[in-house]
Amino acid sequence: MIENLSYMIAPILSSKLLIILFLGTLFGLILGVLPGLGPTTGGALILPFTITLDPLSAIVLLTAIYCAGTYGGAITAVLINTPGTPAAAATCLDGYPLAQKGEAGRALGMATFGSAFGGLFSVVVLVLFAPILANIAYEFGQPEYFALAIFGLTMLASIGEGSPIKNLIAGAFGILLSTVGKDVMASIDRFTFGVNELTEGIGFIPVVVGMFAMSELLVQSNLTNQIFERIAMKAVRLPSKDDFKYCFKTILRSSGIGSFIGILPAEGGTVASLIGYSEAKRWSKKPEEFGKGAIDGIAGAETANNAATGGAMVPTLALGIPGSATTAVILTGLIIHGLRPGPDLFKEQPEFLYGIFGAMFFANILFFIFGFFGAKIFARITLIPNRLLWPMIFTLSVCGTYSLNQSFTDVFLMIGFGIIGYVMRKFGFSVVPVIIGLILGQLVELTLRQSLVIFDGDWTLFFTRPIVVTFFILSVVALIFPNIRKKNK
Repeated sequence: MIENLSYMIAPILSSKLLIILFLGTLFGLILGVLPGLGPTTGGALILPFTITLDPLSAIVLLTAIYCAGTYGGAITAVLINTPGTPAAAATCLDGYPLAQKGEAGRALGMATFGSAFGGLFSVVVLVLFAPILANIAYEFGQPEYFALAIFGLTMLASIGEGSPIKNLIAGAFGILLSTVGKDVMASIDRFTFGVNELTEGIGFIPVVVGMFAMSELLVQSNLTNQIFERIAMKAVRLPSKDDFKYCFKTILRSSGIGSFIGILPAEGGTVASLIGYSEAKRWSKKPEEFGKGAIDGIAGAETANNAATGGAMVPTLALGIPGSATTAVILTGLIIHGLRPGPDLFKEQPEFLYGIFGAMFFANILFFIFGFFGAKIFARITLIPNRLLWPMIFTLSVCGTYSLNQSFTDVFLMIGFGIIGYVMRKFGFSVVPVIIGLILGQLVELTLRQSLVIFDGDWTLFFTRPIVVTFFILSVVALIFPNIRKKNK
């Protein structure tokens, strides 16, 4: 136990990791503040540049962006009524009305405290539950991993913004992309169309950068002259002791809600924040104030969406199934550095994993400090015109994608997937399932074929293994649940 704690404090004992943690937190805050970006796009944008770093430094950078970016969206939600991230949408409901009353500092202070508390709480959940889940997964064979991957794919029905059917179609497209390149068992080229660069398959980075960063650029190309309404912050009044006392039960409740929702593959911070907000209203002594500037409404939403960050890392690290869109990017980072999440990672490289846990812990502390003292400054970042911001992002996307293999093929693929992502989003498809389908598609194919070899071609033997049957049942439930939820609405 003491050894694990020493691994957790490694990020602040190493000057290199401390600098990376500091820069990642700062970058994440900036990305969170800018409407339309956020930690997912930011992580995708910075992912190619992590190739030059060692695995721990790369993942520390991505997790710092994840934690800080999730909170950063609250700043613009409060000051300009525009959530920097989808997870901060519920924060607008009471944050902006409170700012209009001249209490922007009070709103931001509560958002900062709630976000940091929820984030730290979720790290504790991550430390406690990820190893337990990994130990259970250690008993898995190839059939069990196949069933787990199928379960992960069925969760695509609820992971994106689109309808369950559209999400599954997008996931199927991602699986199709995973079949490009050499056959995993026969080593025969498939769907390469004579392009030698595709022999090893379609790289994760061109798809991730294209689908997230480039498609967002194209979506926002018609917003080049957008002007946001701003609230002046002449006098900054922070939350009082009575405010913290009044909201503490809400913060505790939302910490638990966010962590639990985060652990569920495919849910993430947006769902967590909405549930956290609705539960805060349900248990509030003054529910009539919600929508008019309720301080506990801000606490409920912001605590929950940041608590989901650590929770979402549990299935990502223990099972290799992303708990959110941003953890899908982090999972991609692990894979391109030659690391496969799962029980073996916990057994063989505990120092690496606990280094990640520690990085998330200190990232929450850092953005807490930055948030209290720099919220007003970060909010001014929104003054950067989109016509200047997005060309810079395009340049970074091209340079980052090219730098990986010094290949223009990767650049063309990135641009191509950017266009595909744009078209998908225009027609109501989420791009997240494509990424997860690409990641899990390879695992599904390999484990299925290996399982059939073990079973001597008899697929009915899958149903003789209890864990496999359990995951198949969960998969059916995962497919049915979004439709039930839709009908209830």
